[in-house]
Amino acid sequence: MDVIVKSALLVVLTLFTFGCAQNHYNIPKEKYEQRVRVLGVAPVFVDADSDIRHPEKDALVALVKDYNRINEKKLVPMIKETGSHFDVRPLGGDADPLFASLMFRREKRDDAGVVYNKYFFKAEALRDYIKANNVDAVMLVMISGVTRPDKVHSANLIKYLETDYNFLIMTAMILDTDGNILWEYPNFREKSTSFPPFMVLQYPDFSESDANLSEAVNVKFKTIAGIRKTFDKQKKDLLQRDQQISAAYYEQFDEMVSKLGPAATRFEGNKK
Repeated sequence: MDVIVKSALLVVLTLFTFGCAQNHYNIPKEKYEQRVRVLGVAPVFVDADSDIRHPEKDALVALVKDYNRINEKKLVPMIKETGSHFDVRPLGGDADPLFASLMFRREKRDDAGVVYNKYFFKAEALRDYIKANNVDAVMLVMISGVTRPDKVHSANLIKYLETDYNFLIMTAMILDTDGNILWEYPNFREKSTSFPPFMVLQYPDFSESDANLSEAVNVKFKTIAGIRKTFDKQKKDLLQRDQQISAAYYEQFDEMVSKLGPAATRFEGNKK
């Protein structure tokens, strides 16, 4: 009986895992693999006109752009490791003018409790960009700001403040030459609504409230120096060696790449 139960649980777990891997695709995975053999990955964009409320916004945006250039090169090998494409290529160019030439509009969404910015791109410019780079589709990764409600606890977990906080988030899409969104992160069709922020920009100052014997808790922005230190923290391997990528970027890239999943039909067998 134990063997039967364990076997049944294994089947359920396998189906659940397979289902989760499919949920970020807007078309069947098999059709995606037939259509997208070579994926291009554009430089990571920063939407400076999105809802970024930091008092030193210009310094923050400049900081993120600097760390994008340092860390974005790690995304392509991470995607390659999944075996989800025949080839994955980094696409060159300056992120700012490229974003300006491609972006049509942004729309703040609240899909199944997931708050994010969804982007729409100019069809002709997108098609020209994909064809010029000789790829089947392109992944566009955007960093933008959103304000949404959240509950933050004090260090001792006794107190909490539930209010609106400002965040930086990382979203991504894979689009073809016709502008079809083949895959996206986040995707509200996913069973799990987990969408971790890229950077929490604000925090409730419980220490100040306690020091002043006040019930009011002020929400403050992290300093640019503090945000820089967060970006400087390196991802460590099992031997605690630096992996030459910011832990903040690695966590976001890893979350996105996990939604691509392994290839349904291994491309390696088709290589000549």
